[in-house]
Amino acid sequence: MSNPFVRKMESFVRLSPDDRRMLESAVERTHRLGPRENIIHEGVEPNVVNVVLDGWACRYKVLLDGRRQIVSLLLPGDMCDPHVFLLPTMDQSLGTITSVTLAKVPGPTIRAMAARSFALAEAMNWEMLVSAEIQREWTVSLGRRTAAERLAHLFCEVATRLQVIGRQNGPDCELPLTQSDLADAMGLSTVHVNRTLQELKARGMVELRSKRLVIHDREGLEGLALFDPGYLHRRSDHDLAHLSA
Repeated sequence: MSNPFVRKMESFVRLSPDDRRMLESAVERTHRLGPRENIIHEGVEPNVVNVVLDGWACRYKVLLDGRRQIVSLLLPGDMCDPHVFLLPTMDQSLGTITSVTLAKVPGPTIRAMAARSFALAEAMNWEMLVSAEIQREWTVSLGRRTAAERLAHLFCEVATRLQVIGRQNGPDCELPLTQSDLADAMGLSTVHVNRTLQELKARGMVELRSKRLVIHDREGLEGLALFDPGYLHRRSDHDLAHLSA
């Protein structure tokens, strides 16, 4: 299977063979974490950029009374903020959802790659911009979308993000989130999530089966969610060729 990190960066800009080698070298050394483990806590000084190579993780905040809000999902190929090492302390926590393979890329390595290659610097900027765009869409979901629209939009987003890295080609894809995870991400109770999932299933749109999401009616799901994938800034080979010309 191709390196999801390289594949994602290539979805933003056209990379040279040397660019690809630099990215692959940066994430050569990996380590494995089990499910439901912390990667880094809020308040800790970050000195590396965590890159998810396999498995699912998330950013989250915990209120003083223990309530948790998942603020974003981290999928294979995602950088957990390209320039997070500039912060004096973490303003969020990172944790695994499944078993995860991570590469920890030191700040100086990130700086060196960006200085050596304009394409890699641009790709990392795109990574930050798309991450911010996703965050804005989640804010819209929490503020304006109904429960059914929130879950439908999340499912469309996840399927699209997995397509970019070659992890979703047919009607189904991995979705290892529990109903509690969905509740923490979508600002709903677990009872409301369960009821909404049953509604989407009854409408013939989606089904959760053995930690996989099966989308039976993609067009209907996107219509319900008012989903416009433009915020994910997927670029075709034609677009990339035009930009690099």
